[in-house]
Amino acid sequence: MMKLFPWRRLTIQAHGTLYSKIPSLSFINYSPSLFHSQPEQDDIFDPPFSPPLKTHKPKKSITEKHENAASNEDSEKAHKFTVNSDLPFDFRYSYSETNPAVEPIGFREPPRFSPFGPGRLDRKWTGTSAPRLQPVDLEKVAEERRRILGEPLSEEETAELVEKYRHSDCSRQMNLGRGGVTHNMLEDIHNYWKKAEAVRIKCLGVPTLDMDNVCSHLEDKSGGKVIYRHINILLLYRGRHYDPKSRPTVPVMLWKPLAPIYPKLVKNVAEGLTFEETKAMRNKGLNAPPLTKLSRNGVYVNVVGKVRAAFETEEVVRLDCTHVGASDCKRIGVKLRDLVPCVPILFKDEQIILWRGKRDEQNRTPAPEWNLSSQMTFEISSFHLGARHSQSSFGK
Repeated sequence: MMKLFPWRRLTIQAHGTLYSKIPSLSFINYSPSLFHSQPEQDDIFDPPFSPPLKTHKPKKSITEKHENAASNEDSEKAHKFTVNSDLPFDFRYSYSETNPAVEPIGFREPPRFSPFGPGRLDRKWTGTSAPRLQPVDLEKVAEERRRILGEPLSEEETAELVEKYRHSDCSRQMNLGRGGVTHNMLEDIHNYWKKAEAVRIKCLGVPTLDMDNVCSHLEDKSGGKVIYRHINILLLYRGRHYDPKSRPTVPVMLWKPLAPIYPKLVKNVAEGLTFEETKAMRNKGLNAPPLTKLSRNGVYVNVVGKVRAAFETEEVVRLDCTHVGASDCKRIGVKLRDLVPCVPILFKDEQIILWRGKRDEQNRTPAPEWNLSSQMTFEISSFHLGARHSQSSFGK
């Protein structure tokens, strides 16, 4: 090895000559006296095993103590923070897209996990809602709402507000999507009402199938009034005597709860049909031309009328929901089942097959006539304005 590494041999020789010239340092590798003090004869402890000396920690300054105390107080306050809300309704994730009458058959997450956070709400989360603890006096709530709204707006005042907030470039706008009227949306509405008399709401997706339901929930949960409605555009007015400082407290959901498990929507055999007849109806619907094609997050205000009109001559109707999504397809089927009414018999490859059901020809009542122009007119009936004014003032 010395032949392979000649520099190693030179280094060893150099160290040997150095130690030979300084003989007083030759005992460094052998004597432990330089690293440990020699114990006295009366000392029974061996220095290597003696207890270590106590290290003195630097004292904290006064400012650091105050900062630590303040942080501890803040953490305790945040832990004990509980919102006491006196809103007169049960808290849900979505008010317009859920039916309280239908009980789930299971949960995808434990109901004990509240989306409001642990200890942040004085109500108990049941998995679908947080019911109010005390009974509510509905007459008192209605009287307080009438007091905040004040006198109905005149035609000139309504026209001025509509012209100010109805345009697409309005900065006071909110988007209402597939979730419908959600709980956190109420907090956003009150935040807009701090600096604006009205807020523009643009509705898209499944909730547009039933705009009456959306308007009723917005008015009921927020306490405002819908003064303008055109297809999927709404204007929600806060009221004459609305005070942002005395607004109701709306606790915010920290996350979206997982949807519970509900009973099966489509049965293997439709009610009133046999298995063979149900199978024939499904095949007939798949081979029929689509009544209409729905887009994702589109406007579906005319779908209910089209389906009713189609059921006057057809027994089975197919809706093409390509790229809409399986979840939205089922939501659309549930709403059409209640609004038309009809029976969904198949959801396959983003296609919805609807059966009008068995009808008695003698007791059959004609479906309400659907008119596209009536769907596109402005509705301000909530403020007792005439139809003539709604066509002349807002039809520009």
